[in-house]
Amino acid sequence: MGAELSVRRAERDDFDPLMTALREAAPDEAVTEWIMRGHPMDQFLDVYLPEIIERGFGDDEIWIAGAEDEIWAVSVWQAVTSVDRLLADATTAREHAERAPDSRPLQRSAYVTELLAREHPRRFPHRYLELIVTVPRYRGQGAGAAILGDRTRALAAAGMPAYLEASTERSSRLYARQGFVPTGATHTLPEDGPTLIPMWFAA
Repeated sequence: MGAELSVRRAERDDFDPLMTALREAAPDEAVTEWIMRGHPMDQFLDVYLPEIIERGFGDDEIWIAGAEDEIWAVSVWQAVTSVDRLLADATTAREHAERAPDSRPLQRSAYVTELLAREHPRRFPHRYLELIVTVPRYRGQGAGAAILGDRTRALAAAGMPAYLEASTERSSRLYARQGFVPTGATHTLPEDGPTLIPMWFAA
């Protein structure tokens, strides 16, 4: 019998295992794959992943699922109290893109960051599921669903709504089973990018 799957909030001692898990899980996440399409993924991950993890230990929360010492799935939840952070992230992404106008990854990153800031719901406060990925060898074993179930129960108990953008139809069905409802609008990214499906959890 295998070890029991559990969910917990990541701590700073988890930094290296988080990097390992995210390096395995992030490359084929739909938006990340689109941003880096045609370019070396490692260059992006070496910069992007440590920033995500450090923010998670600071302003955000990182919740992980796994068995024993293994990390199977990783999620990052932002506490959103105003539009200021979203707009600041969009401005930073645009400035990076303007300094490197020939970099398609930076151009795509700026595009999607600006789009999501513009379209993000203005109902505050709420939690924003910025990222959830599962290590390939653990997919289909319920790790992502375990995180979502744990977090939505906690959010419901606190009366805190939540928001996300599903990047595939399959993931949108998983979120729907946990109480997230499509808002009605979708956003198809250019250059054969994925269609994002905004979804809201009303606690």
